[in-house]
Amino acid sequence: MNVELKLKVEDLNGRYAQAIDDGKLEAWPDFFIEDGRYRITTAANFERGLPLGMIYATSRAMLRDRVRSLREANVYEAQRYRHVIGPALLTAGEGGAVKAQTSFMVARIMQGGETTLFATGCYHDHILFDAHEARFAEKIVVLDSRLIDTLLAIPL
Repeated sequence: MNVELKLKVEDLNGRYAQAIDDGKLEAWPDFFIEDGRYRITTAANFERGLPLGMIYATSRAMLRDRVRSLREANVYEAQRYRHVIGPALLTAGEGGAVKAQTSFMVARIMQGGETTLFATGCYHDHILFDAHEARFAEKIVVLDSRLIDTLLAIPL
């Protein structure tokens, strides 16, 4: 893989995380193609090939609905995230697509200021490129732990 491609993938993940960390959830679905898939699962379930997850969406429209419900319907304590993302490890996909694995850590900051390590894991991404930008065809968020101590409201 060339360095330019690696930088594009790392930029995509960086902008993705920044949108979530900055509370710009309405921008989050735009990082995916129209029929892009998003799933949060555990390492144990991922290793066993189990398809269901804590969050599962099969289109950008489903992601937009999730954001709308977060803003208008769900009740949860005000919080924000801060992502720390490792370097992407790339492999070639079909038709110029790229598969990437990227480790992450997410701290959760509560409204009162309490900060905790909320989640660690690895992104398993299938990324497509057009003339202008890269987008996720699939993002599987594989959590190291099966325990989440509270409502998993905000995407990872």
